[in-house]
Amino acid sequence: MFEQDNTYNEVREKSIRSWLEEMSRHEDVAVRGGVKVTTEYLDDLKKKIKVLEEKNKLKDDYLKKMKERYKIK
Repeated sequence: MFEQDNTYNEVREKSIRSWLEEMSRHEDVAVRGGVKVTTEYLDDLKKKIKVLEEKNKLKDDYLKKMKERYKIK
């Protein structure tokens, strides 16, 4: 299998987090509060993605074993 190139997504996330860091120094309290909520949301999404990737890998491993076991082409 091949590894997916995540360069674009990594650059995009870095840019968003940089912007959020800048907004965390904003004079408006609502903006600063929004930064915290948004950062937590991004972190939660990353955790959910990781869980889904792990589940997908387990499924792929299981299917590969079944294929080998039953000699399916």
